Amino acid sequence: MFDQFEKANVQFFAARAIKEPNVPSALTREKFDLAENEITCWDGYEKTPLVPLDWLSRALDLGSIHYKNEGPRFGLGSFKALGGAYAVMLLLQREIAKSSGKPVSLAEIRKKTFAEEAAALTVISATDGNHGRSVAWGAARFGARCRIYIHAEVSEYRAQTIRMLGAEVIRLDGDYDATVAQTRVDAEKHGWHIVSDTSWEGYTQTPTEVMAGYGVMAREVVRDLPTAPTHVFLQGGVGGLAAAVSKSFHDAWGADAPRIFLVEPELAPCLYASAAAGAMTAVDIEAETIMAGLSCGVPSAVAWPVLSALVSGFITIPEHVVAPAVRMLANGIATSHRIEAGESAVAGLCGLICAATQRDLRDAMVLNEDARIVLIGSEGVTDPTVFNRLLADAK
Repeated sequence: MFDQFEKANVQFFAARAIKEPNVPSALTREKFDLAENEITCWDGYEKTPLVPLDWLSRALDLGSIHYKNEGPRFGLGSFKALGGAYAVMLLLQREIAKSSGKPVSLAEIRKKTFAEEAAALTVISATDGNHGRSVAWGAARFGARCRIYIHAEVSEYRAQTIRMLGAEVIRLDGDYDATVAQTRVDAEKHGWHIVSDTSWEGYTQTPTEVMAGYGVMAREVVRDLPTAPTHVFLQGGVGGLAAAVSKSFHDAWGADAPRIFLVEPELAPCLYASAAAGAMTAVDIEAETIMAGLSCGVPSAVAWPVLSALVSGFITIPEHVVAPAVRMLANGIATSHRIEAGESAVAGLCGLICAATQRDLRDAMVLNEDARIVLIGSEGVTDPTVFNRLLADAK
């Protein structure tokens, strides 16, 4: 059952997380509060399930494992629904207030009180799929125009789901980081507004607001658990999800907050490389990982200070463990019912199983019968072709 995980070549960098850090972050409790108060009143909001993986915790001799299943989120299939759309809303609020010279409330944006003004604005973003879908959904919901940039390896299915939300999709050669660069060029040239989930020097406000939206998910976890978990395994990417969850858990539990372990594909280890170098570090993406949402070579400048303070360890995983993890959830082995998870959703699960079945990692991470684990299942099936191929890999 666990042979592929036990034998996997996993790279691990043990960091020294600060237990009571003064985290240098613009991601404040007040911003999490504002996001939660707004997003939870949107039509279609429902808390997503925190699913106990009882069989798996017994098989790995761990106290408990809980999997936050973001597949049902707003019908968009991933946690990204919480961030991009919310950031679009705040951007429209600021821009319309600036042009009109008077205060504009979020309620007025939500109700399309300034429909004509919103329709004159264009929001743009780069994406591997899920973030772009959220930005397009937010633009349609609040009345703005939208252009989404995708790279050569993004599937046509994901591109079409974005088009169906009313956005124009622009496909470019190169990787995700190349599409980010192009949005910066086009925004400057045309006066468009970038809504990115990554950040760079001089561009931090909107990515921070995206991350504040992700805090809704983390706070749902806090309210669902009677006590703090001991460990959290989070997927990497540019680091926005991991930073939002880590900061939310630190705000909620303080010195009792869990150890955070960040998991990345070995093909896109920009956060692992940053930890090893002791500073934010970019890596070249020489081949695309199957975990499409995590194929990022440049960390977010907003996320990295949070991660460098709060993360206890950084892990890279090989590609071959992804399909077995997807099948384990889909076949109802890990828990009493099937969970259909996308390939990026299982990074934390892969990292956990590899660590729990490899003695040196198990000891280093203090994974024992008292360990209480939280995993973020960040997406459902966002591309059926990829999902079905992963299921068929066993045949």
